[in-house]
Amino acid sequence: MSLRRRWAELRLALGLLTRLPAGTITPCPPMGAAVWAYPLAGIAPGLAAALALWAGGAAGLPAAAAALLALAAGALVTGGLHEDGLADLTDGLSGGRTRERRLEIMRDSRIGSHGALALILATGLRAAALGALQGGAVLTVPLAAAMLSRAGLGPVMRALPPARPGGLGDSAARGSSLARAAAGAVIAAAAALALLGAAPAILALAAGAIATAGVALLARARLGGYSGDVLGAAQIAAETAVLLALCRA
Repeated sequence: MSLRRRWAELRLALGLLTRLPAGTITPCPPMGAAVWAYPLAGIAPGLAAALALWAGGAAGLPAAAAALLALAAGALVTGGLHEDGLADLTDGLSGGRTRERRLEIMRDSRIGSHGALALILATGLRAAALGALQGGAVLTVPLAAAMLSRAGLGPVMRALPPARPGGLGDSAARGSSLARAAAGAVIAAAAALALLGAAPAILALAAGAIATAGVALLARARLGGYSGDVLGAAQIAAETAVLLALCRA
């Protein structure tokens, strides 16, 4: 019975964080119960990015072109979910004078100039880091970054209150626990250790944790808590930080 519940939670994580078909989950656990599996859900976009990066290099493409293909492959798997959160959060934080106005802007589906600039910078930094990878790191680093960057989402939901009670972010935390969030972090750390080795894994963990904490602290100060957009922005920030930390490691 416990294995069946874990399998349902893993499928729920895939359904929440990717475009991969998860099928009908009956009974469906609360969304927060799946936080431990968020790093596992990162395997799909991370592997897609790694294979695209490797294939681009094997085909003789310039490093920048191969890196952009890798980002496109990852975004295809996720549907650009996290990038959308980054753009919305940036627009909200830069365009509103009050907490209520910031949240209102974040609900607007239109992208503003600050959100577009954030996407350009995040894409450029990740592409530059991916393009600098060589050898086996072409396959291991994108996968480790994808898993580690999703491990921090559970702790953010445990550390902050929802900025918008009743919103998607609030629903995403229902059923979560400190133990489940910690389990996700342990899974991601073990994967990073296996993929990267001890020293690069520690560096990647530190970079991802600092980036995630930075977004969380900013959200707490400016929004009073987290939302789905905050979680998306935290994932992109952490992934960018991990890739930058490892591209010369």
